[in-house]
Amino acid sequence: MLTLENIDAGYGPTTILQDVSLDVKEGEIVTIVGANGAGKTTTLRTIVGQIKPRAGKISFMGEDITRLPAHEVVDRGIILVPEGRQLFPDMTVRENLQMGTYRKAARDNQEQRLEEVLSLFPRVRERLDQNASSLSGGEQQMVAIARGMMAKPRILMFDEPSLGLAPIVVSQVFDVVRQIAATGTTVLIVEQNVFTTLKVAHRGYVLENGRVVLADTSEALLKNDHVRRAYLGI
Repeated sequence: MLTLENIDAGYGPTTILQDVSLDVKEGEIVTIVGANGAGKTTTLRTIVGQIKPRAGKISFMGEDITRLPAHEVVDRGIILVPEGRQLFPDMTVRENLQMGTYRKAARDNQEQRLEEVLSLFPRVRERLDQNASSLSGGEQQMVAIARGMMAKPRILMFDEPSLGLAPIVVSQVFDVVRQIAATGTTVLIVEQNVFTTLKVAHRGYVLENGRVVLADTSEALLKNDHVRRAYLGI
């Protein structure tokens, strides 16, 4: 479904990603894990067209999207739930969710789509008429995810969804990720919380200093000596 082949990318004169290759198959939950500064967010920003790679190729559903502008990448159904939620604080939850229908395929039957999305997020339904700024961090994260789902994604990508959240809320967020995948939406997650995300994902990639150093099933990565020492403290 989504393939990165030998991607180099960075900012200005600085190269962050070096020869990064990975793939996500339709219906999978795949994670990219690694320490802060490993290049995880840069990978997502490159996929969605915010950064243009210096070398390599990105394909989606068989189409070369390497040089597409960001808005055309979105129109293909590649949707990013950004780090830090990035909601509009002075708009209501309902208005924030409606902002998610910017993709052409999501503009019809918006009320029906809203009902479908809210079935996954009962707490969000209870907060529809509140300003986003009045919500807790966990509630804001749920709204950000729901907004991503309003776009009718073919693949939904998460950038550090557990960041700054209490452990019980992190568990709730990843439960929602499982539910989203169960609806048929493909998921790609970037996370520092290695144990939790590998428990949810089918497969994972370990990124260190801008390079993929390990790629395997989540079960195998959880048993890998390097992963256990470097990320799980075992």
